[in-house]
Amino acid sequence: MRWYGLMYILGFFASYSLTVYQLRKGHSKPGITKEAIDDLFFYLIVGLIVGARLGYAIFYNLGFYIENPLEVFMVWHGGMSFHGGLAGAFIAGVVVIVRKRLPFRATADLIIPTAPIGICLGRLGNFINGELFGRPASVPWAMIFPQGGAIPRHPSQLYEAFFEGLLLFVILWFYKDKKKRNGDVFAMFLILYGLFRTFCEFFRLPDTQLGYVLGPLSMGQVLSLIMVAIGLFLKLYLFPLLDRKSSVARC
Repeated sequence: MRWYGLMYILGFFASYSLTVYQLRKGHSKPGITKEAIDDLFFYLIVGLIVGARLGYAIFYNLGFYIENPLEVFMVWHGGMSFHGGLAGAFIAGVVVIVRKRLPFRATADLIIPTAPIGICLGRLGNFINGELFGRPASVPWAMIFPQGGAIPRHPSQLYEAFFEGLLLFVILWFYKDKKKRNGDVFAMFLILYGLFRTFCEFFRLPDTQLGYVLGPLSMGQVLSLIMVAIGLFLKLYLFPLLDRKSSVARC
């Protein structure tokens, strides 16, 4: 088992445990039960893994997988996309939430603050594997990675583990108790993750098969900036609009 796979398992366990902890502390709306969360997490895990693999194939190496379609199923060969995983988990989550008639925004706000723990662990797995390393660097903490030649490089996996993982978790964990409306935590996750990832990717070596895809921006940065735009749309327009319509309906 590769370290990255082990970190996936630990990340799922940590996210589930923290979600159940919030339920026991009463940090959710009526109608969200532990049984519903158990079912939801099963499909979230499936959706995340499938989405992460398909996302990598589509966003990062489409030509190769068109010529070798069976390679899509060979996940042990490596190649997972966070943005694809997020999309897959979102689709799976929506299906379960609609089926079980759960409040979407409240359910998303309950689960999403726990996601950065898994992200942090995943980046630590990348670091231990010596993959997804940074650009050449002369800083005192630059490191030589076995797969990166003899050139000292930024340990960009650790930058991402801190910003996209630990720091994002702390911010969201405290923000969830101060949010103005349901869905705000989910929107803030999209905004902050997108910003942190965009920043960290300036220190990370782009995927060799792609390079830069839009001026100085890598594919990860382009997808992350799309996340920021979606998060701002939800927080500043869609969620307030839904709340106003709900208030009018109650009147």
